[in-house]
Amino acid sequence: MNPESEQKKSHVWHVIREWTQTIIIALIIALPIRFFIAEPFIVSGASMDPTFASGQFLIVDRLSYHFESPQRGDVIIFEYPNNPSIYYIKRIIGLPGETVNIADGEVTITNANNPKGLKLDQSYIDPAHASHDTFTTTLTDTQYFVMGDNRAQSSDSRVWGPLDQKFIIGRPVVRLMPLDQISILPGEHRE
Repeated sequence: MNPESEQKKSHVWHVIREWTQTIIIALIIALPIRFFIAEPFIVSGASMDPTFASGQFLIVDRLSYHFESPQRGDVIIFEYPNNPSIYYIKRIIGLPGETVNIADGEVTITNANNPKGLKLDQSYIDPAHASHDTFTTTLTDTQYFVMGDNRAQSSDSRVWGPLDQKFIIGRPVVRLMPLDQISILPGEHRE
């Protein structure tokens, strides 16, 4: 073998080694971020219309709820309790230990601070998406009551029961798509 071909071969292996190292380092950095800090999520379905539409691309904060509890009004991403391989997006309506009463679609929360009941502000709901359900449940100290903003077309706690906190993945912190709706903390609404 001549020295020129030997040098080319050595150069090729050097380039392959550098690319391999770069890819490994990128994976070491990216994978923990993906699985423990931020996760992509694509909205599927109409249950959160008009707040979130099918096909919108979100970045989910997986870290915050390890340091603070979810609050009423937070939009969350969670594993569907009946099939944890499926992720859902809904809004928190009831907190652990509260009683949720729905009468003709109006939601009232009973808790230690509001023994006579607190009627929720649901101004984020389009009147075309309202429901006229009547429902009452009391949550345990690890359960949340979640509903879609499109009440009429949402499979949520009214259908499959309260959500245990162990299923909560995180909350959307950025909406990246569509480009004309890019936003930080999309869907945020606090009582």
